[in-house]
Amino acid sequence: MFAWIWSDWLPQPYENLGLRLVASLLGLSLMVRRVNRDPESPLAQRLFTFVFWLELPVFFSWMYLCNSGSPVWLATTASMVVIYYLVTDWRLATLGTISGVFVVWLMFVLTGPTVVPFPEGQQAVHAVVFAFTWTIALLLNLSSANLRRTHLVHTLATMGIMAHELRTPLSTAALLGDAIQMEVTRHPNSAIAPQIEKLAVRLQRLVRNMNHQIDIQIANAKLRQLPHYVEQVSAARIVTEAVANYPYIASRHQQCVRVLVREDFSFRSSSKQFLQVLDNLIKNAFFSLMAADSRYAPGALRIEISAGKDTGKIIVEDQGMGIKPEALQHIFRPFFSSNSETGHGLGLAFCEQVVRSADGNIQVKSTFAVGATFTIELPLAK
Repeated sequence: MFAWIWSDWLPQPYENLGLRLVASLLGLSLMVRRVNRDPESPLAQRLFTFVFWLELPVFFSWMYLCNSGSPVWLATTASMVVIYYLVTDWRLATLGTISGVFVVWLMFVLTGPTVVPFPEGQQAVHAVVFAFTWTIALLLNLSSANLRRTHLVHTLATMGIMAHELRTPLSTAALLGDAIQMEVTRHPNSAIAPQIEKLAVRLQRLVRNMNHQIDIQIANAKLRQLPHYVEQVSAARIVTEAVANYPYIASRHQQCVRVLVREDFSFRSSSKQFLQVLDNLIKNAFFSLMAADSRYAPGALRIEISAGKDTGKIIVEDQGMGIKPEALQHIFRPFFSSNSETGHGLGLAFCEQVVRSADGNIQVKSTFAVGATFTIELPLAK
């Protein structure tokens, strides 16, 4: 359509139907089922980045130069800059714009058509227009990023408030459990006393488990408010404490955990926050084991501690379902969850933030249906 507009209806100095067809075919490549069924996959991400780079800075810059910066192509190329920054991250857009313009300029010098010179004295005008357009595009992109961060902070705060409010009915349930046990002690010879006591114990265990989960969710809700702590933390002590205090559903769950301390080390962080990191990783490991219909054999969940010359490692390894390959690169992103039915996608994002605040890094390796291994590397405390 545009080839007809700029060649027949509103003729421009240069128009190329072949380039228009190539651009259309590039657009069609994004409609392939393998690409559009999972836009988050590495293949789709690379293809989108490449196609938009060709479609926007490369194609528009070529047409701008071939038309000697005509008013039509000055306006559309300026619009292209804004569009490019809105459809992608500002860093990718900046790199793409610079590289695209450079490649096109080189191609134009070597193989471009003979065109009339730019209008006298218009180079400076065009430079000002493009500088203004680029600045506005950059500010719009950064503003959108700030709005997304603000929305995330408000969402996390709401989640924290909701989790906190759940403590009220849980406190009532805990009091009911205590009252039931007191009644059992008053009538120890009743035929149903043992069954009632078992129910009371189960109720209190459920309350403890729910309070533990609320603690995790409140900690996760502080994802964007994590200060940099300098408390000296022992890796072996913090792992032992996390394993001992975890609210296991059954004794076989606790028995499947193995802690291997090859060499203890200390690092700078917050012991409270790092307990939440280990809680998140242990909880995810148990969910993975449950999804794999595990028998919870000893060592099905293994935590290993080791130290090198400058760094220490905490490795959390499970023999569960593992993580699908297409999800691996996204699991530390806020609100991304490989378990969309029950997960909210904040646990691992929280883990990464805490580890980063300790100047460390966290990585994951996984084979689907075999298991997953999370490795935390931390600088040794000095």
